[in-house]
Amino acid sequence: MQSHSVSHLQPLPFISLSLHPHLHPTKFHVHSPKSHFFSSSFHLNSVKGGDARPVSEYKPGLLDDLFLDLFRKKMVKEIGWDSEKPGYDGLIEVANQLMIGRTNAETREATVRILRSLFPPFLLELYRMLITPIGGGRIAAMMVARVTALTCQWLMGRCTVNTISLPNGSSCESGVFVERCKYLEESKCVGICINTCKLPTQTFFKDSMGIPLLMEPNFSDYSCQFNFGLLPPPLENESTLKEPCLEICPNATRRKEVAKNSVVKPCPKS
Repeated sequence: MQSHSVSHLQPLPFISLSLHPHLHPTKFHVHSPKSHFFSSSFHLNSVKGGDARPVSEYKPGLLDDLFLDLFRKKMVKEIGWDSEKPGYDGLIEVANQLMIGRTNAETREATVRILRSLFPPFLLELYRMLITPIGGGRIAAMMVARVTALTCQWLMGRCTVNTISLPNGSSCESGVFVERCKYLEESKCVGICINTCKLPTQTFFKDSMGIPLLMEPNFSDYSCQFNFGLLPPPLENESTLKEPCLEICPNATRRKEVAKNSVVKPCPKS
């Protein structure tokens, strides 16, 4: 197989700067082992502002607790502060602190450093050089989709690997669908979602692993679609930056109030 240089990754045939993917109807579920390491249960949740729909609640196990502890320690090291609250509640307070005293750009840069610190030295560079060029980047995109769905449910909730449609008419099993993002729901903030998750995560995968990523959070039902292999729009065209505050935001009312006004104000933290 002829290898491709890293510098040629951006114009891959399945990447587009302007076209967004449409989800293929088939979803590929990542089932967690039935042990104390991972566990999940299903129930019917009502979505605020929408109809009830079946979603699954992910109940973290021992391995998930280790992931949370590692991630939190890296965040604390970056900002120099920790919450007194244990577990996920404390993590959310640390994420809020990450936004304080920094511009949004500085917050995104700090988050990228945190994400890079989670990996052993040289691992990201080796992946970028050896894995990403294979098959025009499709193999690498499919691999990270599966790893994301398997290892990040403690942070986001139940995830499934799915097939996304590409601009060239083909499809690729490089999507991850988050049924109801726990991080967004617990932080209650569009700005925290955008500046400590969506934008820095997109930057991390593209710059550190050579894999373009378009993340599409849904601020109505708190779902999110990861599209590995698709370039996001330029920052000046990023539609999420214009999103108003969530309905559950403690400092603002959202769409029901905003819909009555002619001017929609974006989240002040975005």
